[in-house]
Amino acid sequence: MAVTRLDGRRIIITGGASGMGEGLVRSFPALGAKVVSVDLTEDAGARIAEESGAEFLPVDVADKESVDSTFTAAVEKLGGLDVLVHAAGIAPSSPAEESSVDLWTKVLSVNTLGTMLTNQAAFAHLKGEGGQVINFASAAGVIGLPNKSVYAMSKGGVIAWTRTAAKEWGKHNVSLNMIAPAIWTPMYDKTRSEMSPEALAAHDAYMGQNIPLGGKLGDVEKDFIPVLAFYASEGARFITGQIVSVDGGTLMVR
Repeated sequence: MAVTRLDGRRIIITGGASGMGEGLVRSFPALGAKVVSVDLTEDAGARIAEESGAEFLPVDVADKESVDSTFTAAVEKLGGLDVLVHAAGIAPSSPAEESSVDLWTKVLSVNTLGTMLTNQAAFAHLKGEGGQVINFASAAGVIGLPNKSVYAMSKGGVIAWTRTAAKEWGKHNVSLNMIAPAIWTPMYDKTRSEMSPEALAAHDAYMGQNIPLGGKLGDVEKDFIPVLAFYASEGARFITGQIVSVDGGTLMVR
């Protein structure tokens, strides 16, 4: 499969210690990119980066001081910045009527505030020569998702933020787009392992009905990496404010 090359592209990836962020850290250096992975989980993040030919720095995406200092250090390592891929996020389950203030604070701090802080930190380095920001949205933020009330709200905020910043930062040649993925990762395996047999059967039935292409989540290397590589390349420089649904048709056009 032909995948867009990223030769010389200087890229920061958040959430690089697990999930789709890990997949990006493992793939982008092989495509020619210079990568700094940042994550709160230091041991796994550092190990994955070393195995992949990337650099690693610890960060708390919900803390402005941590984000600003880490991004400054990352840009120094890279010798500049072309792309931010902001993959860090959490997705705890909670029915709407049981969602607590503590859960709201935790999820929106990581997912929504974290998006704003990392985007602002990247923009400070991108606005001179231009560049690209790729945030992670979700179908949950567009159409809702049962038992993911607070997560869905946080991703709705990511969508609104990204489209607003795309309109404001375009004059600086900075584009912002979003990926709404439905991809099978080890984190998803863990989620499945924690379900009861009844819940798992119901979940699989739901997926079968709502993912037109194959009825299940996509593959990181075959379905996800090629799309992200294009959106991190110079070929995507005239695309902004868009949700790119890598989800087998779950979201479609809504």
